[in-house]
Amino acid sequence: MTRHPEMDQVTSKLTELLGGRCSTASAVREQHGKDESWHFPKAPDVVCFAKSTEEVSSIVKICAAHKVPVIPFAAGTSLEGHVNAVSGGVSIDLNEMNEILRVSPEDLDCTVQPGVRRKQLNEFLRDTGLFFPIDPGADASIGGMASTRASGTNAVRYGTIRENILSMKVVLPDGRIISTGHRAKKSAAGYDLTKLYIGSEGTLGIITEITLRLYGIPEAISAATVSFPDIEGAIQSVILTIQSGIPVARIELLDEVQVDAVNRYSNLELPVQPTLFLEFHGSPAYVKEQAERVSEICSEFGAEGFKWTTQAEERTKLWQARHDAAYAAMALRNGAQIWATDVCVPISRLADCILETKKDLADSFLIAPLVGHVGDGNFHLSFVIKKENPEELEEAERLNSRLIKRALSMDGTCTGEHGVGLGKKKYMYLEHGDAVDVMAAVKQALDPDNIMNPGKILPERAAE
Repeated sequence: MTRHPEMDQVTSKLTELLGGRCSTASAVREQHGKDESWHFPKAPDVVCFAKSTEEVSSIVKICAAHKVPVIPFAAGTSLEGHVNAVSGGVSIDLNEMNEILRVSPEDLDCTVQPGVRRKQLNEFLRDTGLFFPIDPGADASIGGMASTRASGTNAVRYGTIRENILSMKVVLPDGRIISTGHRAKKSAAGYDLTKLYIGSEGTLGIITEITLRLYGIPEAISAATVSFPDIEGAIQSVILTIQSGIPVARIELLDEVQVDAVNRYSNLELPVQPTLFLEFHGSPAYVKEQAERVSEICSEFGAEGFKWTTQAEERTKLWQARHDAAYAAMALRNGAQIWATDVCVPISRLADCILETKKDLADSFLIAPLVGHVGDGNFHLSFVIKKENPEELEEAERLNSRLIKRALSMDGTCTGEHGVGLGKKKYMYLEHGDAVDVMAAVKQALDPDNIMNPGKILPERAAE
């Protein structure tokens, strides 16, 4: 990769602006050129640590004047190479922009800076009786969640981040600052710029404030596990539960490979069978009724050992084990890494998609535990690989491609929540066709010099 010819000038101006909060140290740059994905890291030339929207604007204006790439960075927990500086440039670290600016309990909303983490926000909200439900597993930043259109275990009841953002403040590629909306719960005034920037992965601007919907903490919460003799029974139980209108907060599926990994890593003693993790929210009586109805449905499909609890400690242990599923998968093989991928299909096609995927895995030499937010048709594979082995990379690519094309043939999507980044962009024409050209036109209009996180989301036409 050729270094940008005006990088020294840009670095000098950024140092003058930020002083010690502008770094060219190798260790700092390397940290900001990688996420938790399988993609090989690519470091930026400079890292800037911003503290305000105005500073982000000033940094972007300097970069825009010299046509130097800009890549936003926060928690670094993305899974498709979103923060990799494929063209070098300037990484803007937003972690110091971590203030909760406003909470309005009576309006059930709040405004935060992009570096606020989801656990930090919920800890702050606890005394208000409110919580923010989007839970992608990792302790991600709110800005990163907005940028990648994050989802997670609660989406079946509360929706994704898309449904829970009211407005944002964004720094445009030329450094201007805009607000995409206001706090009103609905608006018919003009184009919906909020939705445009949700999931844009830093390619259209940098999100510097987010106004979020909040919810009341449920009076009672219970969690349950139930195991099945086969994965089809587990999936059919989920489908019937959803179709029956039971408002389950979380429905997570772990296949037998993932259950075995979780048992070892998190010291659980679950039967090594396809298993559902569930959670119910509501009044004590309503939670009990939901659990009993779901237990009856599961028994129709051969389930055994439906166990549920309202004890906070037991619930926390269970969901921590679920959130640690990727690390549990990685621990199945010494020195391995995870190639994580996900798809989402209509729930009526979920069983077909998972069963065909399991057949592929049975014929492969790779280990790939399966886990999913199956209440909304979304599931993940974690290929346990060694990146230095070309055969393993090739096999993971083959299986991933088959999975994605299978999901698309079922009117699904190549990614339910991980985002496109580097890893999924070659499937964008397969999924969207000529609509990708419309996306490219939006990108060209807003970012004509392609400085905003270049190389992400949009493919070359030849990659179709």
